[in-house]
Amino acid sequence: MSTAQPTTHLTLAAEAQDLLFREARTANTFTDEPVSDEQIREIYDLVKYAPTSMNQQPLRIVLVRGAEARAALVEHMLDNNKPKTEKAPLTAILAADLNFHDHLPKVFPHAPDAKDYFTDDDYRAESARFNALIQIGYFILGIRAAGLAAGPMNGFDAAGVDKEFFPEGTHSALVVVNIGKPGPDAWYPRSPRLEYDEVVTTV
Repeated sequence: MSTAQPTTHLTLAAEAQDLLFREARTANTFTDEPVSDEQIREIYDLVKYAPTSMNQQPLRIVLVRGAEARAALVEHMLDNNKPKTEKAPLTAILAADLNFHDHLPKVFPHAPDAKDYFTDDDYRAESARFNALIQIGYFILGIRAAGLAAGPMNGFDAAGVDKEFFPEGTHSALVVVNIGKPGPDAWYPRSPRLEYDEVVTTV
């Protein structure tokens, strides 16, 4: 049953509002039902339209499926995140490609000199991380849209993950997310959210 409040201003169906927002939670346990490559492909094909500056699309996704890779990743997770990362049916490392500008001629073809805006390494890295985080928000919504639960975490040794999975030094791990069907006791109690008047001002 939908928990959506009646509204005349949102065109998205109430059931979809609940699926993506009101009833969606960060999962901490998962069943052993597998998550297929086809499911992730469909999620990506839905969320690839996220807005990014100059269409730079810096997000890169590493699906951790192999036993050795999973064990290596678990070693870099903080203690509370180790067991859920060990047991999740699928874990993804979400990283920013610091050399995203190499793809700008393809994804931003109407500005042939776009790559020249990103010759400064620090500026390029900041832009990559900022825009990848926007894409990560969309990716989490895509996981929910697929009827799955996401358990995003930033409690890990990012430098260790970068060294382990991106030894060339051109990617920056931002979030590790467990993906699957929620298991028993998957949710912590819902924490309060700030209300509209606490967040929004008009000038």
